[in-house]
Amino acid sequence: MNSLHQPSTSVTLVVVPRERFSYTRESLESIYEYTDYPFQLIYVDGGSPQHIRDYLEKRASEKKFQLVRSPHYLSPNRARNIGLEKVNTKYVVFIDNDVVVTPGWLKQLINCAEATDATVVSPLICQDTPVHQVIHCAGGESGVVEEVKGETVRRRIIEKIYKQGRSLSDVKPQLQRQETGLAEFHCVLVRTEIFSKIGLLDEGLLNTKEHVDLCISVAQVGGKIYLEPDSIVTYVPGPPLELSDMHYYMLRWSDAWELASLQRLRDKWNLTEDEYFKNKYKRLGWRRDMTIINPISRSLPLPSILIKIMAKILRRIDRIFNHYLTSRHQKQVIRT
Repeated sequence: MNSLHQPSTSVTLVVVPRERFSYTRESLESIYEYTDYPFQLIYVDGGSPQHIRDYLEKRASEKKFQLVRSPHYLSPNRARNIGLEKVNTKYVVFIDNDVVVTPGWLKQLINCAEATDATVVSPLICQDTPVHQVIHCAGGESGVVEEVKGETVRRRIIEKIYKQGRSLSDVKPQLQRQETGLAEFHCVLVRTEIFSKIGLLDEGLLNTKEHVDLCISVAQVGGKIYLEPDSIVTYVPGPPLELSDMHYYMLRWSDAWELASLQRLRDKWNLTEDEYFKNKYKRLGWRRDMTIINPISRSLPLPSILIKIMAKILRRIDRIFNHYLTSRHQKQVIRT
């Protein structure tokens, strides 16, 4: 259902890397198997390993989608902007390369946008495997609130996700199409014309809070965000990670990228550096701990006290190596 030259096509899917490459095939094949609404597709491939590059080249030739390749890894918003600049349709759907979809998912998003004049439409996003069973995001809240106490003014970020961790079968009957305050970039439909008002996606947000920034920006210019629960997708995170995923994963969730993103969010919206930010700073690298360090340390045939010591040693090594990877990537980008 894809052609770059379909005049009746109103939507372009922009697929970008999230944190790994090893789920590329499952994600892309689900799009072609379960999408019965006409679409264009732009696939932004940032530094994938050779076997993934070969697969994408073959499928791009067969399905006639546009494959855009970068020789180096890309931050998510950079990848999205590369795709967005090539979009000429009424709607764009940003979808990560670890997301699988369900029958009718795209048509439901379009129907919602057309019926409500929504600027942004989020599907009901699930998480993990088995797919389509546990909710990750069913809308939520985002924004900036000012708190005045005497002569002190505090500007605080609002970010709340609804229904996360709940069973889809329990919650789905309670949900209906409705306006909401939050959508996530795992999969989201956006009315393309909004970018003439808010500009391209903020590439200063390298790896976190991009979705919050988009939602605040859209609301600021009077746009509407809707949840369409009849559209269901699932994002499938690691672990396990293939060895060819590790380098990108460590860069994607690097301390430097996360710290820069938080500082950009703080400065852009003139936010008070409160406990929200301080807690985030303390937890830098938590995804690498969860996905790499903890599994390795727990797999060692050692007493529990030695496992804890080994985990601390691995974290110190990880911090040094992570700094090296980030610095090397920056030099590579500058050279190219």
